[in-house]
Amino acid sequence: MPAMAFAQAPASVETPGNFTIQAKIGNLNAPARAYLFYQVGANKVVDSALITNGVFSFKGDVLDPNNASLVIDHAGAGIAKLDPKTADGIGFFIDKDSISVVSATDSVSKAKVTGSIAENDYEKLVAQLQPVNIMAQNLKASSSSMTPEQQEAKGKEIQKMQINILENFIRQNPKSYFSMYAIAQLGPVLDVSELSPLYDQLDPSLKDSEAGKQIKRSINALLPVALGAIAPDFTQDDVNGTPVSLSSFKGKYVLIDFWASWCGPCRAENPNVVKAYNKFKSKNFTIIGVSLDKPEGKADWLAAIKNDGLAWTQVSDLKFWSNEVALQYAVQSIPHNFLLDPTGKIIAKDLRGNDLDKKLTEIFGSM
Repeated sequence: MPAMAFAQAPASVETPGNFTIQAKIGNLNAPARAYLFYQVGANKVVDSALITNGVFSFKGDVLDPNNASLVIDHAGAGIAKLDPKTADGIGFFIDKDSISVVSATDSVSKAKVTGSIAENDYEKLVAQLQPVNIMAQNLKASSSSMTPEQQEAKGKEIQKMQINILENFIRQNPKSYFSMYAIAQLGPVLDVSELSPLYDQLDPSLKDSEAGKQIKRSINALLPVALGAIAPDFTQDDVNGTPVSLSSFKGKYVLIDFWASWCGPCRAENPNVVKAYNKFKSKNFTIIGVSLDKPEGKADWLAAIKNDGLAWTQVSDLKFWSNEVALQYAVQSIPHNFLLDPTGKIIAKDLRGNDLDKKLTEIFGSM
């Protein structure tokens, strides 16, 4: 599962709550042994239990719902000799609950897990998202027979469906830990004006949790780059080491384009950006490319600029995901862009495919 917040949350300081797991896996006996893997804050926990007539149990403390793994070492060979790829195991979420794990066979992978509210919520969300995942898989399988325009349209349809499912889950399950996960998933997609009302619907118990507080901090970090805000000024070196400031482009429509030479989707999107630049560069429009290339990646950055025909201003501090402008603009994924009007106000975000051309045509078609 992705991180519960847009940025990594600090270790929780909440009081741990006891959980219990009662298991009955067939008629297993020694030398078989059960292992439980989970996490408390930043600490990884491994617990083990003897098995008698298939019965064993675990007790422990967790801070929040936790993705745990229960594995049976049938030969009693020891944890070091367990192969994660072939081991008999099952994953599920544990919380401050009494959980039952039961299998009629000697395999825990066939077990049924009950009693975990977090697991029930997770399965509910997964079931709701299943049609989206199937559509995404079908799109990937059939993409070679589709035009770029058809792929773009289908991708937008899938994304819209996913957004609707996550938004509805949050509204219908305000006390579920996975409503925070849903907001975290929507963080890189929706504007802060859309995220804040969803966060406001969460139960106070979730807002008061460490993960909830971190999500609130992440939403607040998006306020300076919300639609309608004046884009924060920045200065970064271009390919020749010359400092370039965003403010020097004031008076023009500017696209701030976050990308990197190592980013496949960015490179696939570059032809659309090149097309838009060449079409509108004479109409008070320009682009500033901000690269998230790695410290050792300057040669790759320069080669990508040349090979992709990126004729506009390019800047980077070569700090990878720690690029100072990317942090300033709360960039969580690339490609990612912001369109500014001549006053520096953010008027659009994430214009991909034909959307960039459509938006610029809308702007300059009336001039």
